Amino acid sequence: MAGLQQPYDASGVAWGRLPLITSSVLEAHYYTELNPLTNRADLYCYQTSGTSSNRRKKIYYSPSDEEAYIRIKLDVFQRLVGSKGYCRAMSDMGTGHAEATAVDVFQRLGMEVESVSFRLPIERHLERLAAFKPEVLYTMPSILDRILLASEEPAAYGIRQVVLVGEIASPGWIQRAAERLGIGVEQITDTYGSIEIGTIAYFSHEHGRYLFAEGIAAEAVPAEALRDGFEPLPEGEQVLVLTSTVREAFPALRYVTYDVVRDFDTVMVDGVPRPSFGSLVKRIGPDLKHGEKISIYDIEDVVCQHLSDASVRVKVVGNALGVHVYSPNAKQEILDRIRRDLEHRIPEIGVMIGAGILEGIQVTADVFEDLERRAAVKNKKIFYE
Repeated sequence: MAGLQQPYDASGVAWGRLPLITSSVLEAHYYTELNPLTNRADLYCYQTSGTSSNRRKKIYYSPSDEEAYIRIKLDVFQRLVGSKGYCRAMSDMGTGHAEATAVDVFQRLGMEVESVSFRLPIERHLERLAAFKPEVLYTMPSILDRILLASEEPAAYGIRQVVLVGEIASPGWIQRAAERLGIGVEQITDTYGSIEIGTIAYFSHEHGRYLFAEGIAAEAVPAEALRDGFEPLPEGEQVLVLTSTVREAFPALRYVTYDVVRDFDTVMVDGVPRPSFGSLVKRIGPDLKHGEKISIYDIEDVVCQHLSDASVRVKVVGNALGVHVYSPNAKQEILDRIRRDLEHRIPEIGVMIGAGILEGIQVTADVFEDLERRAAVKNKKIFYE
């Protein structure tokens, strides 16, 4: 099996012979009221975005799952911020498991913590940042975008370390965010997790790659292996498949994330071979339309190479791809250069235009409206109209 890092379990069973746990399998057997876990009073239940049948997904955690989640997240945060003498942390998050446990994790690290809801107007976020002056900010890229767009001097908040979660963060975007905060890129660390699995991986600046957290066995497979009619991905891209050795109340055995990673490979970490990947670039899925060929990661990276203070929103209207750029310096000649770069430097977009799947790319300057941004916690995605 392509990309398989731990092909056998302790009993010698080849993992590649086990079936993949796809979304259709989960909808038939787990995301259903017939799931026997539904009636268990001893389980934690978290709800997240809907299935293809428009049902809210209910994902269960046993007490052991919950303990493992906290332990592993605490271990990752200890690596990232625990040894640097920081005293104050702010969790500026959306909803869900990551938000629910953030305060607990920071408190266990001996830090004073404040939590802010993404639903508040951006002015309230800025007020709390200015008053509390957290050294560590735990947030999502979309929320940090809102903070940077609305702040005249974001470096004045005194943030020394940013831990990201929940969305794709390209190198260009991270570089821009670091410059505006007055810190180095090594002081912004992306983490990757899901409600189904928990904390999955974190970016190691030492190795220049994402390393997997405790309890994760990872493999990367071609999109065709999912047998759902997916077209082959570009060279170097594969779909991440995960097995968790700690999850009890979720079938985390060859679970298909539908997240696409680049450069999946083994690296040596402290003399031990570890699975890793270079970047997380997009998701695939039957509900994503053109999204399975379009990478927000690549689009944002191109834009940030031309504008150091830009935020991006991508929309598909009919067969037209619209890239809305929020920046006071978004002059027309710069927007034209961005459009040309998008067409020529991202092969998938050029191919889709040539094949008539997309009519073309429109890159336009737009005005930042926080009310639009806070309507949804995740904005680094493709919007359809």
